[in-house]
Amino acid sequence: MPATPPRTLTELFLGFLSIGARSFGGVLPWAHYVMVEKRRWLTPADFAETVGLCQLLPGPNIGNASILLGKRWFGLRGALVAFLGLMALPYVWVLALALLYADFASEPMVRAVVTGVGAAGAGLFIGTALKLARALARKPAALALIAAVFIPVALARVSLLVVLPLAAAVALYLARAGRL
Repeated sequence: MPATPPRTLTELFLGFLSIGARSFGGVLPWAHYVMVEKRRWLTPADFAETVGLCQLLPGPNIGNASILLGKRWFGLRGALVAFLGLMALPYVWVLALALLYADFASEPMVRAVVTGVGAAGAGLFIGTALKLARALARKPAALALIAAVFIPVALARVSLLVVLPLAAAVALYLARAGRL
């Protein structure tokens, strides 16, 4: 099914508001669900490419994606509306939770809940990574590039500042050659 971008700024705002409202433990799973599966604003491949680009930029991935997609669909107003939609509720909730946590951080039950939420967030992240991998599974060059970045960074502890520029150069070459 082809992607259908949002038709109005209100639809854009509400879509990103729904992502931000449910994004405890990580925004990526909900962003994928809302933009690809529920609202069908992007195809899985478009989502993977957008997130990939936004990971290279400083700042939060989906925050960058909200600005990029809002600008693509509605210009500067869209970029502002999408970003504000994404950040509005989390901003309020983080302030409220910080006030509560300051009072109850020493309670064992509160620590257990925080640990459980962290584990759930990790599970959501892994599930989304597997969904993103589906878009790349038919591209051997993409899988080789993933391994070529993972091995030095995760296993050999080589700095991302060294690996990413090299990986970006290889990715550009492969894309121009029609292999990505």
